[in-house]
Amino acid sequence: MGRQWRGADVDIDIGFLGDFRCRLGESPIWDPELARLWWVDAVDQAIHSADEAGNGPVTWRYDSMFGSIGLCDGGLIAGLADRFALIDTQTGAAETVLTVPSQGGAVRLNDGKVDREGRSYVCGHTRMQETATGTLFQLTADAALREVAQGMRISNAICFSPDGSRLYCADSLDGFIRCHDYDPATATIGAQTGRIDLAGIGQAPDGATVDADGNLWIALVLDQALACVSPDGTLLRRIDMPMPFPSCPAFGGEGMETLYVTSIGNSGHNLVTDHPDGGRIAVVRGLGVRGIAESRLTFQPATGAAHGI
Repeated sequence: MGRQWRGADVDIDIGFLGDFRCRLGESPIWDPELARLWWVDAVDQAIHSADEAGNGPVTWRYDSMFGSIGLCDGGLIAGLADRFALIDTQTGAAETVLTVPSQGGAVRLNDGKVDREGRSYVCGHTRMQETATGTLFQLTADAALREVAQGMRISNAICFSPDGSRLYCADSLDGFIRCHDYDPATATIGAQTGRIDLAGIGQAPDGATVDADGNLWIALVLDQALACVSPDGTLLRRIDMPMPFPSCPAFGGEGMETLYVTSIGNSGHNLVTDHPDGGRIAVVRGLGVRGIAESRLTFQPATGAAHGI
């Protein structure tokens, strides 16, 4: 059931991954070792997985909302509402690495990505308050937790440039992407060096990913669209999505040439739709670009740092 978008240079086909539907789909990530797509349903407190055609589905449910997942040696690293955990991809068993300070009114951890060298997992707080006081956290490979930036309400759009020297992130309510220097050798987040202004491009940047050319693909959750922008903020492409509230894109599949896009059916708050394709995962082919395989966090916590849930 694909829909055809025919542009000047490529033919784009957009279909859906099986009949999967999420209340709040987020954090799709392609696992090249298992040849599977992983994603979360934050509201349903679940991790899902299937192959690139949507076959062999797996679902595990937990006692907490999810913000994001990343690849990790031996499984997945997950940001739950108030803690980081390791997820065994064979059994679904979860082991807490450490908890995150509540900081008074924090809702949950939200978007997150592993850096290009597999040295840290960067994940942000979502705090649904008028003042922007949410934190950007960094979980290092030795299970240390750093607070590396402040001033967010809905933390999103975390991703890294192809060479790992730049970190992108956003507060979805600000309408721009922040750019930070990043040292992949030491997993050090530097000062903010600029921003990608989305004025005139779209509203509410949600999840994002970077292609092999270094361009950003951003889910515009309130515009039912994806935007592809260059690192200097030039709009290169804008693609309408067949379902409302697209939430996060990720490249995957053979050759990393397919773009998977999660969406929101009912967030439990403001984003609710009765659209027949609400909450589904779009599969975009024919873009003519390749993604970058995400790195695995090489996790080596100190003895006794982790404990089971």
